[in-house]
Amino acid sequence: MSTTLDAARSPVLEPARALKSSADRMSALARAELTLLGRNKSTLFTVLLLPATLTVSMYGTVNSVDLGKQGLNAGTVLLPGSLGFALLFALYSPLVGIYVVRREELVLKRLRTGELHDREILAGAALPAVLIALAQSALLVVGCSAWLHVPLPGAWWLAVVGLLLGMAMTGALAAATAALTRTAEAAQIAVMPLMLVSTAASGLIVPTDLLPDKVAAVCDMLPLTPVIQLIRSGWTGGTGVGDVLRELLVVVVWTLIAVVVVRKRFRWEPRR
Repeated sequence: MSTTLDAARSPVLEPARALKSSADRMSALARAELTLLGRNKSTLFTVLLLPATLTVSMYGTVNSVDLGKQGLNAGTVLLPGSLGFALLFALYSPLVGIYVVRREELVLKRLRTGELHDREILAGAALPAVLIALAQSALLVVGCSAWLHVPLPGAWWLAVVGLLLGMAMTGALAAATAALTRTAEAAQIAVMPLMLVSTAASGLIVPTDLLPDKVAAVCDMLPLTPVIQLIRSGWTGGTGVGDVLRELLVVVVWTLIAVVVVRKRFRWEPRR
């Protein structure tokens, strides 16, 4: 699976330097990244089709698990899980590739010589992936609700908060992963630990409530687990205030860790 984008340089690098407002500068950079994304067929498949494909393929596994004791069913497991797949495959994986490839092409270094600030460069490059992940999440919610007969969320605000915080955390983790990745080729391997661990142990397929207590306690500390739990709580009617606060705390802590790594380790030109 490729996480890199076309090596062509951004067609709007020079105009972006002349734009005055932060929004204009980030929009110009985002348009360039979206253009490059459209040229890479393998990345488009990963971003657009893989989350839905994985959700459908996991139905048999989830449906074979006894979920009744936890008050769950295949719909309330697969729907939040599909949004987790969107965060991993539509946002995290391609965004790591974007940051690493642009650094290796010296695009980030050139952008810093213009009017763009560091945060604008990172945010502008991430914007297309974020918007695609948002749109895909909406489609997955509609599709899973119709396919699996999932009712309207009883506490929709928890699902919205969980998804938005999950996107912020995932974007920060992508930048942190890119900061620790030396080459574009290595980026394809660097994304695998978080993706594999999250898929297996963050409740995307098997809720952590079904795991032994000690194992579940460890899994609850993983980055994506509280996001999935918040989203799932939105559909199951909510959870205790203490659980919500704990889940929010875990998400915030992981986000802060990622931000610190980016501030300390992110490089704007290739390592020599």
